Amino acid sequence: MTTLFISDLHLSQDRPEKLSLFKKLLMGPAKDAAAIYILGDLFDEFWIGCDNTRPPNSEIMAILREYTNYDNTQLYIMRGNRDFHINKDFADSTGCKIINDPTEIYLNNEKVLLMHGDTLCTDDVKYQNWRKFITNPLIKWIYSIMTLALRQRIAYGVRGYAAQAVKNKSPEITDVSQNSVVNTMRNHDVATLIHGHTHRKAMHKLEIDGVPAKRIVLGDWYELDSVLIYDETGFRFERVANYINNS
Repeated sequence: MTTLFISDLHLSQDRPEKLSLFKKLLMGPAKDAAAIYILGDLFDEFWIGCDNTRPPNSEIMAILREYTNYDNTQLYIMRGNRDFHINKDFADSTGCKIINDPTEIYLNNEKVLLMHGDTLCTDDVKYQNWRKFITNPLIKWIYSIMTLALRQRIAYGVRGYAAQAVKNKSPEITDVSQNSVVNTMRNHDVATLIHGHTHRKAMHKLEIDGVPAKRIVLGDWYELDSVLIYDETGFRFERVANYINNS
């Protein structure tokens, strides 16, 4: 059976063609997949709750619900740095299963580690400190009980600050730390890691304690969208439209 992996779609009203492509993927070949994993940053704007019906949030949730209503579909969503606050309400509304970061799965009896990828960027100390703060259970609870208007104002301010901060950082700082990759894979005893976040689509070969391993980085959907496909032939990337048309 085929398993699909995508991340960093950053769906928004500014790119309606990507939203349409996402729907075609889920209503098309993804219906026949064993599972589809979305490894974070499904939304372009920070997710602040199901009561935020600003487009295209409601449409995206409706697409997810339509997909999970089909027989035998399995949709797994991991939180990314744009959607820290996806919660049980979101899962109940869409029918998805929220998975932790990291999560171990098995593909053809091989253990594979799934991550969003931001926790691997350990050279970016400021970001890691901010992430630790924003994911603190108490902070998340306080945020959840705020009014929608206040949550919107905070999210707007944080996004502007984050965008400016990224511009001032070198590409090396915003990429994963090789030591963190190796240590994480060693701790989970895996030879395959799949993650997103960096938008640097690639299949990297490496060696851990003398054993061949690979790190697969999912691409973003801003321009050259892609889907990672796992089937009897192994792993491969395809442009989403090509995969839809060829399935």
